[in-house]
Amino acid sequence: MNYDFDTIINRYGTNSIKYDFAHEKGKPEGLLPMWVADMDFLAPPEVLADIQKAVSHGIFGYSEPKDDYYNAVIEWFGSHFGYYTEKNEIITVPGLVFGLAQAVHAFTAPNDAVIIQTPVYPPFYDVVLSNGRKLVTNPLIYDNGKYLIDFEDFERKIKDNDVKLFILCSPHNPVGRVWTREELERMSNICVKYGVIVVSDEIHCDFVWQGHEHICFGLLNENAVVATAPSKTFNLAGLQASNIFVKNEDIRNKLKAEINRSGYSQLNVLGIVACQSAYTKGGAWLGALKAYLTENIRLIQDFLTARLPKIKPVDPQSTYLLWLDFSEYGLTQAELDRKITEGAKLWLNNGTMFGAGGEGFQRINIACPRITLINALEKLEYEFS
Repeated sequence: MNYDFDTIINRYGTNSIKYDFAHEKGKPEGLLPMWVADMDFLAPPEVLADIQKAVSHGIFGYSEPKDDYYNAVIEWFGSHFGYYTEKNEIITVPGLVFGLAQAVHAFTAPNDAVIIQTPVYPPFYDVVLSNGRKLVTNPLIYDNGKYLIDFEDFERKIKDNDVKLFILCSPHNPVGRVWTREELERMSNICVKYGVIVVSDEIHCDFVWQGHEHICFGLLNENAVVATAPSKTFNLAGLQASNIFVKNEDIRNKLKAEINRSGYSQLNVLGIVACQSAYTKGGAWLGALKAYLTENIRLIQDFLTARLPKIKPVDPQSTYLLWLDFSEYGLTQAELDRKITEGAKLWLNNGTMFGAGGEGFQRINIACPRITLINALEKLEYEFS
């Protein structure tokens, strides 16, 4: 089947956070939004057909996944990443941020320390601080356009702060790193040494670019909590269906008990349908999408090299979110944000929202029709050339 990623879909008036909430988020109207991490593409037609069939049935009562759902999830992660689980090792949740928050509750007590690697996805901060835990940061090292882990700092801070939980972003958002097996093993060994539970957010695992390989943390650490979802991969975030893999029974039971205490029970009925359908029928669509996004990445790299050489895209090893380094312009973050918003008329994610180390950066979402990406690049050129 030929899949269409070039048609522009009008998302205004659909309650889209990306398109319909400029005023509420303090942005002027009329910006080209390329920020929040959903895609401007229709979900796979095979998935849409199954959702439409469920809608046509017309009853949306209490529902739970059956074996076909779990088998689809198990087969996807087994065949793609060599990480095979059992049905009883999967915990369903409405979203990964919810799952991360429940993990913080399950595995730490108030004032316990939780470590994260910055700059990183903002909810990592929120689920720690809003739940009264101590936030410990292990800043990534930015070296010649690539991010590295400061392992000495990582171990020292775990030891000095008696860290109980490590929330890992793998692949990393926003810097796009795909951690190597050696890096993951070294982090795992340190965490085992100090009794630290690792929650690995692997929501971007299906978008790893040529020359890199995603290694599921659960393959290296039997106590890992591996958080996944079809939402980024198949553009299904609003249907709220995510899956957490926990092989260790004691750890799994602690997390399940915490989720039960939250009052959460069944998944969204259409989320069940969409997740099962995507993991069963979405492979060909995803292959076509990744080829399209690869060309989008090449386009932005070539454009910036030729026409905006002061803007440096950090090596895009994964995700459809590019991390752009504007530091050669010598602007303050406020000046940079103003030029992006008021000059280029773009809505990107400013780097400081990802925490320390984000100064001078912007994150851009390139999961859009190519004409939209070209439009955005030309807006940047008009303002920054």
